[in-house]
Amino acid sequence: MNTTRWIGRTRDYAAALVMIVVLVSCEDVQLAALGQLQSERVELVAESGEPIIAIAVSEGDLLEAGDRVLSQDSERVALRKQALGADVSRLEALLDEQIEGVRSETIDVARAQRNAAEIEIALAEKTVRRAKELLDKDLVSEESVDIALRNLASIRAQLIVFDTRIVELSAGTRVQQIRQTRAQIEGVRVQIALADLEQQRLVARAPASSLVDSLPFEVGERPRVGDVVAVLLKGDQPLARVFIPEAVRSQLAIGTELKVYVDSLAEPVHGTILRIESDAAFTPYFALSEQDRGRLSYAAEIALDFAGTRLPEGIPVQVPLDQFVVLGAAE
Repeated sequence: MNTTRWIGRTRDYAAALVMIVVLVSCEDVQLAALGQLQSERVELVAESGEPIIAIAVSEGDLLEAGDRVLSQDSERVALRKQALGADVSRLEALLDEQIEGVRSETIDVARAQRNAAEIEIALAEKTVRRAKELLDKDLVSEESVDIALRNLASIRAQLIVFDTRIVELSAGTRVQQIRQTRAQIEGVRVQIALADLEQQRLVARAPASSLVDSLPFEVGERPRVGDVVAVLLKGDQPLARVFIPEAVRSQLAIGTELKVYVDSLAEPVHGTILRIESDAAFTPYFALSEQDRGRLSYAAEIALDFAGTRLPEGIPVQVPLDQFVVLGAAE
């Protein structure tokens, strides 16, 4: 083997390797957070099993906060409210009667009933005496006397009832009874308020500015309680959900302003960090280049200041981070 030729080739290989290292080291490797556009999903669920009677929107419509999405049948709740309203009217009339007291005519009727009972007692006493006289002459049985005595006792008991009734009517309603009636009225009114709230919940409305993503049910269908009846994508624009490399995490915070490059847009979009997750994770395959796979990163959400048409979901985005110092890098 020619040693001189081998040494020369070795020097050539070494020189080529140095050139490759220099080229690689001189290559401009851009530090960036990659991700895609995603919106916060808002699911509207059915709070009643009533059928859907109207759908006011279509998939893809833009909504403002409070816009009606769909309505469920409210006839059952309306009938219950009518029944509760009738209960309030009845209890209010009873309360007025308790406060004002009974009419004098009612007391007069009770006194007349008492007088009639006294007359009946006098007649019943005569009947008892006559029955005893006939019993002494063996003209009637003892059973006839017993019947007359029972009739007399019954009439005397009625007289006691009439006396008690007159005292009660003359004294008026007790304060405790008035309080109970007022409490019953308040309880029924609370039930009416709950029925009003239930009726309002039968109309699903957008909680914020959003885009209608899907409507799983059709008019006439009856969802179960808890079923998702509409899915909305919250916000005027989707958020840029990116993965921040661990090397620059400490230099970013909520409120940090960044430039976000969105595929299909010629100019970058101004963005502000809304949230950064505190738990690190291995960066997903689509968010890093080959040499960065497996590194730790932190998911972040960036609000976009873009006044144009709402951007579609899932578009790739890139946030340059060259302006930040990579911790641990050689000076």
